[in-house]
Amino acid sequence: MTAPGTDPVTADGADPATAAASLEVRGLAYAYPDGRQALFGVDLTVRRGERVALLGPNGAGKTTLVLHLNGILGGGVGTVTVAGLPVVKEHLARIRRTVGLVFQDPDDQLFMPTVREDVAFGPAASGLRGAELTARVTTALHRVGMAEYADRPPHHLSFGQRRRVAVATVLAMEPEILVLDEPSSNLDPASRRELADILRSLDVTVLMVTHDLPYALELCPRAVILSEGVIVADGRTGELLADGETLREHRLELPFGFDPAAAVRG
Repeated sequence: MTAPGTDPVTADGADPATAAASLEVRGLAYAYPDGRQALFGVDLTVRRGERVALLGPNGAGKTTLVLHLNGILGGGVGTVTVAGLPVVKEHLARIRRTVGLVFQDPDDQLFMPTVREDVAFGPAASGLRGAELTARVTTALHRVGMAEYADRPPHHLSFGQRRRVAVATVLAMEPEILVLDEPSSNLDPASRRELADILRSLDVTVLMVTHDLPYALELCPRAVILSEGVIVADGRTGELLADGETLREHRLELPFGFDPAAAVRG
């Protein structure tokens, strides 16, 4: 495990100094209008192609941090840079195509009469039309294994299928960065595994907000812990989850009997 604010080795073993950054957060501090301070000088770099788990107890500031990545929140202290672009008003349209957010509840993203129309909504709003739009939608649905459901109403799908369609709506925008909020929540074991297979297959940078520590270990070689508005740990996920004292201190718990070292060996 590395100290907060340092750059660990990237997932493929590359030197972080030579790897391009997808996300760069420096000195980010933010207080809500009611005066509650949510972030206190967060520094975080996510290299292109990394899969990073963002861990922390409820109220740690995870959602506040994520909402800064595409400009939904702003006005605090510090800087956020996405794919080399500062997150400021003049870049927001491009940044929101670069950063795809997948919410915890897929019904927050699915509102059209059919799956196809939901997946087409974003690219169409960006000006895509005709054969190019059709190809974009078809590709996104194939990537999540939902092409055969294109003409179904989303509310006729299972929860796991709706979550995959929600991922497809974001992939249709061809983002560089995929941010997922609790992607494994409310999934049965088969749906959980299917989603994991999909996420592993994607050639994008992934930042995954989760309380599901085994899922973080399965999918993300690197993890950071955000607690009380600051990053308190940053390192290889297996090593971090093996540090029981750090987990206890920041109200993170592994399932009973789960051994991260054995899972890594397996």
